[in-house]
Amino acid sequence: MAAALLANVLYSTGFVLEKRALAALPEVSVRQPARLLGLVLRSPLWVGGSLALASGFGAQLAVYRTLPIAAAQGIFVSGLVLLVLLSSRLLGEETTGRERYALGAILLALLMVVLSLNEDSDRVGQEAPYPLILLVCVPSLAAGVWLYNSAERRTRHRHRAPTTGVEYGVAVGLLYGVSSLAIKGVSSCLTSSGLQSAVLDLLRSPYPYLLLFTGAFGLVMSQAALQRCRASLIVPVCTTVTSLFTAVLGTLSFGEALPHDPLRLTLRLAGTALAVSVLLSMPKHDKARQPSITAKELTPP
Repeated sequence: MAAALLANVLYSTGFVLEKRALAALPEVSVRQPARLLGLVLRSPLWVGGSLALASGFGAQLAVYRTLPIAAAQGIFVSGLVLLVLLSSRLLGEETTGRERYALGAILLALLMVVLSLNEDSDRVGQEAPYPLILLVCVPSLAAGVWLYNSAERRTRHRHRAPTTGVEYGVAVGLLYGVSSLAIKGVSSCLTSSGLQSAVLDLLRSPYPYLLLFTGAFGLVMSQAALQRCRASLIVPVCTTVTSLFTAVLGTLSFGEALPHDPLRLTLRLAGTALAVSVLLSMPKHDKARQPSITAKELTPP
């Protein structure tokens, strides 16, 4: 539990620091990854944010060794509240009333998932069949990259309304969902007896290669998306998608059974359904800002 809460703090802090650093940089694009990396690596603030995110992944690794996947994701989603507070304080971002209601509904969904947990009966899965992991992860990675490219093409239309980042958040969330499953897999490999045996088991598994792919693509895609959109919206969407993806598919892949008790099963399924419905109902466009009219512009010629 302590590691999960620490991961929340590190993730929220890392995203906000990266967003603040990106605001001071020239526009970045996924079409120029080398230029993007060159720009961000010269920013001490961005480097600090990335180190916080990397530490969050380390804390997540510890969480997956002791908590069921669904329980861990329920705690991770609670970090959205901290993220919104930090975005408001440090970035000056304002959320709309509709978005605040949506975040409240997501927290309600989190509470329902947490109440569905039972420490005595919930079992932590350790292994998943590699073909099943690839069957789940490869199409998800392709869908995430395709969705991101589709959002990029639409934003290049001159008269398109400003996007809130929902599509970007879903795309990056799919990549991070795969990454989360890979981290869970790595944690299971590290339970092997002896360092050499653990390393060999890890290299024979698909997990390190999935992490390399999601790390490279997720880094470039998330930075471009953060620069274009509000962190207070794109990160909650990304986190929700990641958590649902990991909780549902991870639970099935690693053989962590759903609750047998009807009430707990209802709570878990209803909480998942609520989070998905909130995500689908969130606005996809920000209101375009009207240009202010100065006194000089009102003066007749």
